[in-house]
Amino acid sequence: MRRLSFGLMGALLGISLVTAAAQEAHAKAGITRSETCSRLSHQLDEAIETHAKAVQVAEAKALQKKASRYCAARKEAQGIRMLADALKLLGVAPAEPNQ
Repeated sequence: MRRLSFGLMGALLGISLVTAAAQEAHAKAGITRSETCSRLSHQLDEAIETHAKAVQVAEAKALQKKASRYCAARKEAQGIRMLADALKLLGVAPAEPNQ
């Protein structure tokens, strides 16, 4: 009887460890492109505020407007690239998607 209960407890422990690892992997990969669009757009808003006197602000705002249209049209990859270019134009490194 004890042998059966130790075996059962071991099996349950193994299953719970595998389930926990799978949930952690799913949580890390959970950032969508649309979330990345909004995060980069927010980062660009902050960068524009801090670099308000920069000559490139007008061009960065134009890129942001165009990128927002791409993100809204479900062409997130193009929008993300444009937002990253606008941030680089202001001298700001785009945030990593997993942050």
